[in-house]
Amino acid sequence: MTYVSEDYIKAYKMGKKDYQARMMRGEVPTLKVLDDILPSRGSYSEVPLGLVQIPIDQIVGTKSGGRSSAFSGNFMPILRENTEFAYKWSVLIDSHLKEGIHDPVKAYEYMNKFYIEEGNKRVSVLKYCDAVSVPGNVTRILPARTDQKENKIYYEFVDFYALSQINYIYFSKLGSFAKLQEAVGKGPKELWTDDDKLNFSSVYSRFAAEYEAAGGKKLSITTGDAFLAFLTVYGYEALCQKTVSELKTLVAKSWEEFELLEHDNVIDLKLDPNKEKKPLLNRLLPLSAPKLKIAFLYAKTPGTSAWTYAHELGRLHLEQTFPEEVTTMCYENLTLELAEKAISDAIQKGCNIIFTTTPEFVQASVQAAIANPNVRILNCSLNTSHRYIRTYYARMHEAKFLMGAIAGAMAENGQLAYIADYPIFGTIANINAFALGAKMVNPRAKIYLEWSTLKDVDLGRTMENVQKKGVTVVSGKDMVIPEETSRYFGLYHLENGEPHNIAMPLWHWGKFYEQLIRTIMDGTWKYDDNYETKAINYWWGLSAGVVDVIHSQNLPIGTRRLIQLLKDNITRGEFNPFSGVLYSQDGMVQSDPNKALSPEEIITMDWLAENVVGSIPTRKELTDQAKPVTQQSGLEN
Repeated sequence: MTYVSEDYIKAYKMGKKDYQARMMRGEVPTLKVLDDILPSRGSYSEVPLGLVQIPIDQIVGTKSGGRSSAFSGNFMPILRENTEFAYKWSVLIDSHLKEGIHDPVKAYEYMNKFYIEEGNKRVSVLKYCDAVSVPGNVTRILPARTDQKENKIYYEFVDFYALSQINYIYFSKLGSFAKLQEAVGKGPKELWTDDDKLNFSSVYSRFAAEYEAAGGKKLSITTGDAFLAFLTVYGYEALCQKTVSELKTLVAKSWEEFELLEHDNVIDLKLDPNKEKKPLLNRLLPLSAPKLKIAFLYAKTPGTSAWTYAHELGRLHLEQTFPEEVTTMCYENLTLELAEKAISDAIQKGCNIIFTTTPEFVQASVQAAIANPNVRILNCSLNTSHRYIRTYYARMHEAKFLMGAIAGAMAENGQLAYIADYPIFGTIANINAFALGAKMVNPRAKIYLEWSTLKDVDLGRTMENVQKKGVTVVSGKDMVIPEETSRYFGLYHLENGEPHNIAMPLWHWGKFYEQLIRTIMDGTWKYDDNYETKAINYWWGLSAGVVDVIHSQNLPIGTRRLIQLLKDNITRGEFNPFSGVLYSQDGMVQSDPNKALSPEEIITMDWLAENVVGSIPTRKELTDQAKPVTQQSGLEN
């Protein structure tokens, strides 16, 4: 037993170095012991998984304490060269280098970490040799379900593993495994084939190698977190075709996206335009103001979409406001694939600012921004966290609150209907603000919520049924296109089945674009950049003039005065529609009468006010046309 290999001596030194480092950090220097960290018996169950390829990096300890003292926490040996242990370790590594280690170890998996019961020396040798995985007969320790975040993430992993048998990717954020399943083109319950597993293993391992070589392990996120973010930008099919060299380049260019994931509050909301106090003469645009060529990308055409029409009015407003300084161009009726080509074409034609006006185009926007850092690209979406683009939206819920107050005053019986389109960030706030505005004027107001994007639903027939319940005031789509002669938009009163318009909300994108372009021309654009890694989102409202309410002059004078009073107070920041005690359909949301919901709580709300009759649809209930929008900016449901 005198033989000890040089590899053992090297491994021993590695073990002692790791041992001392852990001691200095105040950590247990030897292997973790599963028996020491397991919850009490009866609070977990054991599930045999059979023969599994165990990722070496996820083996962190031993099942019982008997062998833990032979290894440092990195699984390198710490027993001296003159021990039987050193001899056996040396013989084992020689055998591995000649023939390889094929005998499976015996292990337990707990919270996606593995603990060895039989085969600790085999794992030590394989870790020393930088092996990727080891075969093992594994038993899963399944803890009881709790409300703790780590426990919820683990159970999401368990569900994902049942479909894919993949155990080498993990996340630090809830909902990520479902997003990954969707991102690779799988249905929520769809099993992975052997080819699926091989293809995924190939692209993930290539990404992980480049990410970790670039310093990924220094970040607080998991490699899986970074991969999923990378995947949402470039798409799974495209990544599968990338060479190692191409992946290396993209990883380097995307680094700020990965750093962004380290922050809990990753979006820097700008609630109002920058307002610098300057002398009057200095408020004029400087003579050296840059000449701007701006492209607008539309998913539809102004003649077929009210949303596109509103942005087209904004584009025309820019041309009229800055006839000498700005030229614009637009691309209409774009699919996702065509959007990528349109952005490329706009850049080739010299555009230095590009507005992509729908959440569907986020992926194309980020890709282009990473590849063209000198071009400013902005996407019209809410709660979108990407570092390389800025996003923008409007606080339409402020206008919807005023609309609700008008509706509550004008409905004879308090029975109202609200037609919503996409269940995305911002839309739920609009619905609830409308409901709260109506309730403020009429405590008995009830809002029947209908969705225009549900598949297999005839909205006309649905509205007939709603009218049978006594509804006479309806909040329909926000605006119409010029070609439409319909009066079924905004807030309208039904008299003998005919609509009479009462009010309409206004998306004044021209005001938004004008104010934003001024920040670029006068140099204050850069003031929004921060030294923290955060995504920038412009979320302006009544105070910036980017939303408003136009109402009929036939409104009673008392109602008009009330609406103006509310509007003035919201504009000055003295009143928040989501202030005071708030109730949802499921109970109290906010109990403090002196508190208001934060902007982040308003954006991400996933509940409906207590006086709303209806529900938030799941993605599978929507039409195929609606899914691209909700996939990018939809609620997690």
